[in-house]
Amino acid sequence: MNRINQLFQHNPHHLLSIYFCAGCPTLDGTADVIRALERNGVNMIEIGIPFSDPMADGVVIQDAATRALRNGMSLRLLFQQLGEIRRDVKIPLILMGYLNPIMQFGFEAFCQRCQACGIDGVIIPDLPFRDYEQDYKAIADRYDIRVIMLITPETSLERVREIDAHTDGFIYMVSSAATTGAQKDFDAAKQAYFQRIEELQLRNPRMVGFGISNRQTFEAACAHSSGAIIGSRFVTLLNQTEGDADKAIRLLKGDLEQKTD
Repeated sequence: MNRINQLFQHNPHHLLSIYFCAGCPTLDGTADVIRALERNGVNMIEIGIPFSDPMADGVVIQDAATRALRNGMSLRLLFQQLGEIRRDVKIPLILMGYLNPIMQFGFEAFCQRCQACGIDGVIIPDLPFRDYEQDYKAIADRYDIRVIMLITPETSLERVREIDAHTDGFIYMVSSAATTGAQKDFDAAKQAYFQRIEELQLRNPRMVGFGISNRQTFEAACAHSSGAIIGSRFVTLLNQTEGDADKAIRLLKGDLEQKTD
C-alpha cells in the first residue's frame, strides 16, 4: 500500500505535514532536512521543486525558490539527492512543483524517478483536473504515484465530489483563494468553508494548507480535516536557523503549542 494511504489509515487525526523548498537555504541540505523532520515527529513531508514563477506561492516561498535556483538546484539534482533517502526515512514524501519543469523532464520519466527513490505522491498546483484525468492519471497510477489535487473556497461542490471520486491519497484543501503565507487566525468564512466540505463526507481524507502558523490556525484546520500543512512559517524558521532543521521544527512546534489570547 502507498505510504500516504497507510498514514491516513493508521493516523487519521492531527497530522502535521511540512513543506520546504529543496535547495534552500543550502544546496545540499535536502536529505538532512527530511531526516530531521521525521526525527522530530512530522507525519508527512512536501519537498518543493523550485520554479522561477511559483504563482500560487507568497513572498516567503517565492524567495526560497529564487534562492534555491541561484544555489543551483534542479529537478535532476533533487532526484540525485533523494536517491538513498529510503534507507532510513519511512514517512510519506511528496514532491510539490509546477508543471513546466516536470514537463521539461518528461512526465513518465518524472514518475519513474519518483518511484525509484520512494516518492509517494506529487502536487502540481497548475495542473488542471481535466488534463490530469485525460493525460496524466494513467501514467501516475502505473508507478503508484498519488497526484494530489487542490480545492479552494471557490471550487464548486460538484467539482469537489468529482476530484474525490477520481483521486486517491488525500485532498489538499487550500484555506483561501490567496497565495501561501502565515496567518494569525481563520475567520468565520474560512471555517464555514471547512465545515461545508466536511459535511460532504468525502471518500478521501483532507489536509488544510495555506496560512497555518500557530496553535489557533492548526487547531482550526484539524477540527475539520485530518491535519494541516505548514510551509511559509517553517521555511522562514529554516532560513533564520541557517538550515538547522532540528531547531526550526522545534521552534515551529513551540508555536503550535503556545496559547494566544
